Parts: sequence; structure tokens; C-alpha cells
Amino acid sequence: MGKFDALFEDEDDIFAGTPQSRYWDIQSQLSQDLIKDEFDVLVGRIATLEAMLAETHDLENLDKMIMGYKYENLAKLEELKKSVYMELAGQLIYRVSE
Repeated sequence: MGKFDALFEDEDDIFAGTPQSRYWDIQSQLSQDLIKDEFDVLVGRIATLEAMLAETHDLENLDKMIMGYKYENLAKLEELKKSVYMELAGQLIYRVSE
């Protein structure tokens, strides 16, 4: 269960849209420099996760392993994705208010 699951029991209720649509609404209001910086943070996070996986798994098969996990856990990952979108939207809002 993701951090923000309770907010989206009814996706169109509390924020008048999905976490994904709310993220893109917020993102479209920001400066390009801030967007690029946040994207760089996200790419860094992905690179870190890949490096962590590579320590215990064969890099050659990493994509295959990730896709296999994705297909075996679609529902769980869709729920987690909502929380990730909310976390990223929160980061954007925080950065604007600094």
C-alpha cells in the first residue's frame, strides 16, 4: 500500500483528477529550469536503483527481470505509481515555495 492510497479511494474525489493528471497540471505551471532540475533528480534516483539491483543481479538481464516483475505485479505497481506521482507533485510544490 502506497503512502497516499487513502487519498485516492475514489480517484476523482479529493483532487478532482488522478495523481498523474494532478502532477502534469502542476508541472505545466513551472519554469523549465525547475522542471529540468527535478527530472535530473528523478534520473539520478533511477540510476541509483539500477546500481543497487546490479549489485545482486546480472546487468545483462536487468530489463528482462524488471519487465517480469512488472507483469507479475501490475495491480500493486499501479497503486504504487499513484503514490509516486503524488510524491513527485509534492516535491514540485515544495520547490516552488522555497
